[in-house]
This record gives sequence, structure tokens and C-alpha cells, in this order.
Amino acid sequence: MDEKTIVLLYVERDEQAIEETKKAYGEYLESIARRILKDVCDAEECVNDALLSAWNDIPKTRPANLKAYLKKLVNNEALSRLRTNNAAKRRPEGGISPLDELEKVTGVGGVAESVETAELAAAISHFLTCLKKEQRVIFVMRYRLGYEVTYIARLLGISESKVKMSLKRTRDRLATFLREGGYLK
Repeated sequence: MDEKTIVLLYVERDEQAIEETKKAYGEYLESIARRILKDVCDAEECVNDALLSAWNDIPKTRPANLKAYLKKLVNNEALSRLRTNNAAKRRPEGGISPLDELEKVTGVGGVAESVETAELAAAISHFLTCLKKEQRVIFVMRYRLGYEVTYIARLLGISESKVKMSLKRTRDRLATFLREGGYLK
């Protein structure tokens, strides 16, 4: 079934919309949540929560691109759950989350919450535009998409040590940039 038909099912409040969405995008959406959370059960719950949000929201907001819309919902649900898990000191498998790495380097707690502010997000976006393409891609893959270092290295065809060094240097540059901009003390 195509996107427009699925959106129409949501608008018409037809429960078949959920089933068709799962058929078309279920595995894709779960893979996004699993990359962030590292837990299959949490990932499934995030997808279900995102589909509930879509069910409640689509009649009012008809997305032009359903796949992108659902990806955003799942990503937000997963990041929210990750913050909740980390706040309760229930770390995902693998230990430190990517945002914790940034907090460790900058010496500032609460980076996960600070990233949500529009002003800081704009500053980080500006910082990213100043990076070389490879550095920017590595940084976004790690800290926005939550990919593991080994996965990034494999995707880009470079060594893990090069990915780690790029991330370290970029975090250091970001910390300096944010301090100079008055975002960090």
C-alpha cells in the first residue's frame, strides 16, 4: 500500500492504518529505535508509542512524507526513553550513551537537556557547517543517529581509531566553540 493511501486511512480513523504502517515501515522504524536504545523491547514500545502519536496527530497534520514523519516520531520517542533510562541510571547495553560522552568532555552535566534548547541547537548546527564533510558525517552518525564507532567505521570504510580520533577532536573543538560563544562556563 502506498503512503497516500495509508495517510488517508489515518484521516478516516481506520485501524487498518496501523497494520499497514507496520507492514510498510515496521522493521525500518524498529531499527532506528534499536540503534538508539540497544534494547529490543524498548524499541518495540517506542515504535508503538510513535504509531499512537501518529494516530492522534495525522488527522490534524497530514505529513507530506509519511516515512520521514514516522522516523522523526520514533527518533524522538527513543531519545526521550534513553533520557529516562539514563536518569534512572539504567544504562543501555554498552555503557555510556553518546550524549554522556559529550557531557564528559565538556565537563557540563545536562547536555542532553541543553541540546533541546533552540539557541544551543542553532549554535551546534552552525559549528557543524564549519567542519569538513567527513568530520561532520562522523559526528552526526555518532551523536544524532547513535551509531556505534565500529558501525561508523564499517560504513565509511575507515578504521575505528580514525573515527574515535575524529570524534575526540570534534568534541574538543565543539567545547571550545561553545565556551567562546558563552554557552559553557
